[in-house]
Amino acid sequence: MQIIGIDVGFGFTKATDGNDTVVFKSIYGEATEIQFWVDFQNRNLTEYFHVTMDGKSYFVGDLAEQQSDVVSFTLDQDRMIADFVRLFALTVAGLFLKNDQSSEAPLNVVSGLPVGFYKQYHDRFRDALKGRHTITYHSPDGNRMTKKFVIENVQMLPQPMGSVLNLLMNEAGQITDTELAKQKIGVVDIGFRTTDYTIIDRLRYVERSSRTMDSGISRAYAVIANKLRENSGVNVELYRLFDAVRKGTIKMRGQGFNFAKIRDQIYAQLATTIAGDMDRLWASDWDIDTIVLTGGGCQDMAAHLQPLITGNIRTAPNKNDPRLSNVEGYLKYGRYVAAQKERDQQDSPS
Repeated sequence: MQIIGIDVGFGFTKATDGNDTVVFKSIYGEATEIQFWVDFQNRNLTEYFHVTMDGKSYFVGDLAEQQSDVVSFTLDQDRMIADFVRLFALTVAGLFLKNDQSSEAPLNVVSGLPVGFYKQYHDRFRDALKGRHTITYHSPDGNRMTKKFVIENVQMLPQPMGSVLNLLMNEAGQITDTELAKQKIGVVDIGFRTTDYTIIDRLRYVERSSRTMDSGISRAYAVIANKLRENSGVNVELYRLFDAVRKGTIKMRGQGFNFAKIRDQIYAQLATTIAGDMDRLWASDWDIDTIVLTGGGCQDMAAHLQPLITGNIRTAPNKNDPRLSNVEGYLKYGRYVAAQKERDQQDSPS
């Protein structure tokens, strides 16, 4: 049974099977006919997401941004579940199937949702993915590759649990950091739309101290987009600001704009909001041993946020990309559950 960790975020979708990792913008558009195609770079399939499923063809990720007439992007959780999750999750799930695997190969998927959305949406998320699926990948040269698979099980976690499990477990899903496992851990997971605050006390999730706030970095992006519109008259979509915000510069209509100073001021204000929310939510949790900063926004916000936090601070591990910490933890959890199930079957009387 193949296990895949998938994290469908508002900014990016991330997935891994332990060997390969896929990251792409969480956007899509209807596939259009491209009369002439030339690309002087050697790109792989993950950089050309033209897929067909359920009788419709889509461009996904960068290809949608470049080629689709209308691009779909959302910061609404209900619309994300209804219109985005199935397309993005199945697109990456099929990629991890090897070409020589038999048809309808079985898969187990582990994923997560923000703390505040978990109760309302985890069943809908699971139901959107379980079952038999067929997805066709189109290459620029006209070739097609069809994958058939069955998602037998979808395990769901509150998103910040992924980062904690990534810290605690090795690649086989075994708990190796036994000292951290004995601690009370506070997790601040800064995503694109939301920031999650979660307490894990000796491996037990603490509901009363876990919340989701609308203080993800998209709030900063929205302010930056407004500033750019005031200066240039151009409405810049939030999903087109990722690289520009990191660099602090953008070129529009041949004119360059340097907004690094404004960006840093906005990040500092957002960091103050996040630290204030954390202090209020965890006012009675003064016995936290370790605070873990994680999520895609962590890379941008850590320098502004760390001076505002008192305590033992750790940054979640990642393979040079902080966006991957949750999804790597999902995969480790899936392997842990699979190993537990195998041991139970071995121990049960025949």
